[in-house]
Amino acid sequence: MRKDGDMEADVPKAEDRGEPVSQMEPMLIGARHRGKLTDLALELALKAASFRRRLPESMLGSLVDLVRVMNSYYSNLIEGHDTHPLDIERALKNDYSQDRHQRHLQLEAKAHIAVQECIDRGGLHGRVTSADSILEIHRRFRGLLPEDLMWIEDPEKKERLRVVGGETRKRDVLGGLEFAVSAGAIPRFLARFTEVYGTANKTDSVLAAATAHHRLLWIHPFLDGNGRVARLLSHAMLLESLETGAIWSVGEGIGAES
Repeated sequence: MRKDGDMEADVPKAEDRGEPVSQMEPMLIGARHRGKLTDLALELALKAASFRRRLPESMLGSLVDLVRVMNSYYSNLIEGHDTHPLDIERALKNDYSQDRHQRHLQLEAKAHIAVQECIDRGGLHGRVTSADSILEIHRRFRGLLPEDLMWIEDPEKKERLRVVGGETRKRDVLGGLEFAVSAGAIPRFLARFTEVYGTANKTDSVLAAATAHHRLLWIHPFLDGNGRVARLLSHAMLLESLETGAIWSVGEGIGAES
């Protein structure tokens, strides 16, 4: 349905062009590189555990809160949305800018923090890499945004499209990214994603945080928000496999590389 140039949600039917799921393979690090990388994963696990043990309990909660703010800052920055940490702190106290654009950035950051807090408290425990969890991350984040931020524009057709939280896209990726699979193929690819990463042992899960991040972006399951979901998923995978206690994250590293 159209009204004043808007499309209510998306095209009605998702086309599956029959891409073989094998296009996504390999999904884990091959034997050729595993030796050195396994040693590094073990070293990372030991350092993470040591870092956490050295911190007094009274400091842990404050550090976790700080990491969430840091992650939201970098996640916004990667999206081209530069939100000052002080503005993020103000948003957490419901103190929003009078400037509409800046207020929207604050709300994005606050939504990211809320979703990460849910993850940090075990909201995805035991099912981090399931398709349902990926959809849940997207649904929770989009559900915390105001209506103005639920719409994006198709740059080719000049149509405004509503992004529905937790729903996969029903059309090709906007902007014509050639690598992304067809919309109808997304459930098949997410099922394979779940099958591989959901059965990985802890060492494989540490190494797979990078490959899963890449594969999820390659599938590009959502009309908008894929990068943010992938970053939150990477955080969740390492939280579970390394038991980081949420006191450190790859968020800053991803932001710095971007």
